[in-house]
Amino acid sequence: MAPRPYWKGYLKLSLVTCAVRMTPATSGEEKVRFHTLNRKTENRVVSRYIDSVTGKEVKDEDEVKGYEQSEDNYVLLEDEELENVALESARTMDISIFAPRDSIEWIWLDTPYYLSPDEPIGEEAFSVIRDAMAAEKMVGISQLVIARRERAVMLEPRCKGIVVWTLRYGDEVRDEASYFQDIGETKADAKMMPLMRKLIKTQMKEWSPKLVADPVQERLLDLIETKKKAQKKPARSKAKPEPASKPSNVIDIMDALKKSVAAERRSSR
Repeated sequence: MAPRPYWKGYLKLSLVTCAVRMTPATSGEEKVRFHTLNRKTENRVVSRYIDSVTGKEVKDEDEVKGYEQSEDNYVLLEDEELENVALESARTMDISIFAPRDSIEWIWLDTPYYLSPDEPIGEEAFSVIRDAMAAEKMVGISQLVIARRERAVMLEPRCKGIVVWTLRYGDEVRDEASYFQDIGETKADAKMMPLMRKLIKTQMKEWSPKLVADPVQERLLDLIETKKKAQKKPARSKAKPEPASKPSNVIDIMDALKKSVAAERRSSR
């Protein structure tokens, strides 16, 4: 079953428009997740919003967004009001800029999504935009509202679809120079380089998702499976242990006597 689209809207380039859907390219659903339980009852613990002053639970219909303008003084904003100020980029990805793919460094890339046509009638327009970018080795730059925040996004053609990367804000990327400036100008020893390169070659492997498997995840699954098996085992009835057989005093004494007699004979010779 295909995952549900994260966003639906329109891809636009000048006068060419098509309906598209965007789906997260990565997922954390396979990760082991835990619920918080009441140890005594093993019932799930439920989180609720509590009024910080009265201590009473707040009903869903009474929850509202608030912008703090001063201490304990808020401007209340209704969901309808927030929807009305949504930018056009909440519904349309309008490509207004193109840039060479290699001009955008990896550090600016944030979260990937898969973009595909949402209707068969729009596949032709979608393929024209995709193939033109691929032919020119360009990526498109647009704006998109995600979670009520406008983000710059990069559109990169990939196979039959397009990968949409959200881009980090300018103030989120730190200048590498300030972190590398204390590293000296020491050059690698020319005699060591061939050995190091040889070592690298001996450890080369073809890329596989198995190379980034989560060992903690696997251990958690093993632990959970062990716990499940332990729960299935029927409780053993506590049978009375059989009494240990006591050594025969007759045999012990006889053996001791024989050894004593033999010892005495040796000493009398």
